[in-house]
Amino acid sequence: MKLIAQVKLTPTAAQADALLRTLEAANAACDAVSALAWNTRTFKKFDLQKLCYLSIRATYGLSSQLAIRVIAKVGDAYKLDTTTMRTFRRHGSIAYDDRILSWALPARKVSIWTLDGRLSIPFLTGERQRAFLAYQHGESDLVYRKGAWYVLATCDIPEPTEQEVDDVLGVDLGIVNLATDSDGESYTGKDVERKRQWYAGRKKALQAVGTKSAKRRLRQVSGRQRRYQRDVNHGISKKLVAKAECTKRAIGLEELTHIRQRARVTGPTQRARHSNWAFAQLRAGIAYKAKMAGVTVRVIDPAYTSQTCHACGHRARANRRSQAEFCCVQCGHSAPADHNAALNIRERAAVIQPMVSIPTLRRSG
Repeated sequence: MKLIAQVKLTPTAAQADALLRTLEAANAACDAVSALAWNTRTFKKFDLQKLCYLSIRATYGLSSQLAIRVIAKVGDAYKLDTTTMRTFRRHGSIAYDDRILSWALPARKVSIWTLDGRLSIPFLTGERQRAFLAYQHGESDLVYRKGAWYVLATCDIPEPTEQEVDDVLGVDLGIVNLATDSDGESYTGKDVERKRQWYAGRKKALQAVGTKSAKRRLRQVSGRQRRYQRDVNHGISKKLVAKAECTKRAIGLEELTHIRQRARVTGPTQRARHSNWAFAQLRAGIAYKAKMAGVTVRVIDPAYTSQTCHACGHRARANRRSQAEFCCVQCGHSAPADHNAALNIRERAAVIQPMVSIPTLRRSG
């Protein structure tokens, strides 16, 4: 299983200057290669390499391997389509491979090629991510973000054998309650929604002021709500996987792909809350943590799980009295709506073969 370990570099002022000049030179080279590719209609990496390898090395002072990575970045950018000329941000990330970046894990240093030659730079990381680095394999991205330097390393983590399961823990994902399991435990989204509303109001007020200090404050608060929500989702997924692992259960989830297009919302408040629903992030967290723990994830068709009575099986839209309340019009069974849906998910997942779909992850959690 491939995960991304993020480490923060702590370069000296001279080392940071060398990294910055290297990043700028590499992205300037990307723009030059992209222009050549566009003008000559040459988009394959090997063909581009024959056209410009020597010239970009001479012009931008890049090492042989970094020149290859630059050409590969341009070729990858044109894979989606060749109808628009690609340009690259001045401080966009650049991929390094094992020939131009190596790790000294005991010393917590990374050796990286720059325009000033090889530099040995200390890095900071948590113990969990440091353990991932023992399985580092393939490319690592050098990233410059808000004045700080990071390396995002691809790690090929061995997967444990899936444990034998006796039951399924059904999990219903939602907006008011971010997750509710078939045991009846809910993880509310009230704090996430409160943070979203506060930051939305704060940003609106600062944008209306428009002064330099207001714009500076806008930059400071940028991304805070997103990071908070990611941390909440990380905590929920960790708890759910730990519960399934210690009780020897699989995890049942709904297939929610394209749910935004299917859901009906009215008014700007509902639309804002719905667009902020990070269900894919939560599901991805559950999926990769489950793989690491050897827990099976089973994905089921979500049709009518919220309208079907778990007690008698009667299905009707009238069963769902409100967002929070479920009451069967046939047998009178009453329960919290999300718990009833989680029980239906558990029941469906218990009779299907295991399958899991894991979105591409950019960082470990």
